[in-house]
Amino acid sequence: MKILILAPGSRGDVEPALRIAAGLIVDGHEATIVAHADFGQRVTAAGCEFVPFTVPLEPPMQSDGSAPGARGYLAHLRTYMLDHARAALAAATDGGCGAVITNPISPYGHDIAEALSIPSAEALPQPALPSRDYPPMIASNLDLGPALNRVFGRLVERFPAPVDGAIAHVRGELGLPKESRLAGMRRRLRAGLSVHHGISPAVLPRPSDWPNNLSLDGFWWPVEDEDWAAPSLLVDFLAAGTAPVLITLGSVDANAGAGAAVAEFVESTDHRVIVQGKIGENLAEAAPDRVVTVGDVPHSWLLPQVAAVVHQAGAGITAACLRAGKPGIPLPLHTDQFFWARRAHELGAAVTPLTGKRVNGDVLRSRVEEAISNPVFRRRAVEIGARLIDGDSTAPLRRWAAACDG
Repeated sequence: MKILILAPGSRGDVEPALRIAAGLIVDGHEATIVAHADFGQRVTAAGCEFVPFTVPLEPPMQSDGSAPGARGYLAHLRTYMLDHARAALAAATDGGCGAVITNPISPYGHDIAEALSIPSAEALPQPALPSRDYPPMIASNLDLGPALNRVFGRLVERFPAPVDGAIAHVRGELGLPKESRLAGMRRRLRAGLSVHHGISPAVLPRPSDWPNNLSLDGFWWPVEDEDWAAPSLLVDFLAAGTAPVLITLGSVDANAGAGAAVAEFVESTDHRVIVQGKIGENLAEAAPDRVVTVGDVPHSWLLPQVAAVVHQAGAGITAACLRAGKPGIPLPLHTDQFFWARRAHELGAAVTPLTGKRVNGDVLRSRVEEAISNPVFRRRAVEIGARLIDGDSTAPLRRWAAACDG
């Protein structure tokens, strides 16, 4: 059976899709992934058919060089989602697929499946259904506790979302009656939509108020590139001294507040440091013998060799730190990152998250020292990491696909 997997978003959204696709391919299915053009090589290397779209996730700067602001960013996201929806629609109607798997920001995949009379399922790297156990991921910094979290989640569901226009477009193109995102979601959940989470119950115990059609399948780890070889500069640096601190903040820019705090820390600390991502482009110049910057390096290889990790607390990097048994210094910036930062701290595997105006070089330095000097953080990370060897996390979705294939 040919399965269409929708993966708009950043690399943190594409990697789980690749892991799921790899499991489906082993079972004899064909996998087509609709993702941004930047990820074409990763998708085809995994043995999947690739359907690209081209609107970038990040909006362009304004003509005067300033950021577009919240309104401009939301307008760009609507364009981004519509571009992906059009690509997904073309792939589904041209490719004869037998099932659709969506991610958190591609619910129109269910509308496509409905029109084609084929099954669909959700594959989520973070919890989405309102629950007493967590706040809505779009505002996960506002944990209101068991008494109010579910109410807050139900309220946020009603807010307009950038994907709403894409849903309306898809339903219109397919001749389906008008239906809001919320109405469609609730209808499908009542009908037993299969909702899979790439989360281990060792990190998030299954919420007691979830319906039976929601499952925790275990983390969908990145697919390893068997041809990857570590750059000699990085290998030599790791061998030349004590385990360094890793700073990995994805696409965070050096001019952002977090970037300034990291620059202050790197310039003032005595620790050896590896900086990964955009934020590290100029930092090695300050202390070339003590700091090295790297690009795309598998965390499964790198993290076991560092002392602690400063990270933005996305689902993937938080799980990777736990898997490697390394204490974290979370620096969450938006959406679900606050949830994962808080969860890692509650588990005892990360220091108190750094947020808002408290983020500066001095505070970051003290958090790093706390993470390295207090053995409790590493011990708890190691204990949890040992529980993350929990079998094949793609097995539930593979069983779903087998059932769909008859």
